[in-house]
Amino acid sequence: MTPELREKLLAGLKDGSIVPYLGPGVLADVKNAATGAPIPADSDSLIYAMNDGKPMAPKLMYEFPRAAMNVELKRGRSAVTKFLNRTYGETAWTRGAVHDWLKGIAPHYVIDINRDTQLQDSYADVPHNLIVGIARLGGTDFRYKLYFWDGVAYQKTEVINPALPILYKPMGTPKPEANYTDGHAEAGSQL
Repeated sequence: MTPELREKLLAGLKDGSIVPYLGPGVLADVKNAATGAPIPADSDSLIYAMNDGKPMAPKLMYEFPRAAMNVELKRGRSAVTKFLNRTYGETAWTRGAVHDWLKGIAPHYVIDINRDTQLQDSYADVPHNLIVGIARLGGTDFRYKLYFWDGVAYQKTEVINPALPILYKPMGTPKPEANYTDGHAEAGSQL
């Protein structure tokens, strides 16, 4: 990458003309604070973690949403939610270098398809909007919930304040309340 291109990309992140889209790779260096095990973030690692380290049937190993749907059908939605809460809401993880780097830039709008809370932690010092994807069974016409962070706690809101940073977590997050989407149809039709 040339220095000119790097500067152009950084300027775009800062002025909002480039929107960062964070996938599993941004968590590559994140480890369990107690055991040193890597955070399950990509499809395969999530499936193995959800199934106690064992593979599932080949057709279910294709992608996490298929495996999650299978678990949901056999043991109920709460089994998947408990797994995701335990993984992302109750386990202490080390900070990811990309999140620390992004915190210094503080883009106005970020899309994060991971279910962890590191992006939210990065913006904890500033008021911001949070859009969280929810499952179809959410009991609402909308496939998302809106929150406002006032620097202390999240509060439900009906509108986005466009003057504040906007964090979009289409696949869900354990906070302020556990909401997750696990299927492509759910995530793709929220907004």
